[in-house]
Amino acid sequence: MAAKAKFKTVKEYVDALPEERRKAIRKVRASINRALPKGYKEGMQYGMIGWYVPHSKYPAGYHCDPKQGVPFAGLASQKNHMSMYLMCIYGDAKHRAQFEKDWKETGKKLNMGKACIRFKSVDDLALDVIERAVTRVPLDKFIAHYETQIPASARRRR
Repeated sequence: MAAKAKFKTVKEYVDALPEERRKAIRKVRASINRALPKGYKEGMQYGMIGWYVPHSKYPAGYHCDPKQGVPFAGLASQKNHMSMYLMCIYGDAKHRAQFEKDWKETGKKLNMGKACIRFKSVDDLALDVIERAVTRVPLDKFIAHYETQIPASARRRR
């Protein structure tokens, strides 16, 4: 399984997946990349494909691990499912409500935690809804929201 191994590149990660998962991850990845606002970067974060705020745009980095850029979205192949992590809707009640409303209108079942959407097949996803959610959060807006969400102790270190 790709998520447990340490891959240095997105290509290595995707190429190591079983064929069915590889096709699904490629399709979701292409969808995110198509919708991604300017300024975010794609790479490996926390053992999965990640889209993040680079240090060139936010030098302090992620408050939990300053060596990392601030996570915006993630995509992983887990043991029993695949997961999409949308930090762009985490902690933003208005944005999350719009996301859930849009998803419900598709008629598809949403299997979601706070920021994690679990799926077995690309057909389980409402990719257009995910794309709209990603597109709605330009880099500067995400950074501003992130700074309102990080713990006060982390803000004091900046």
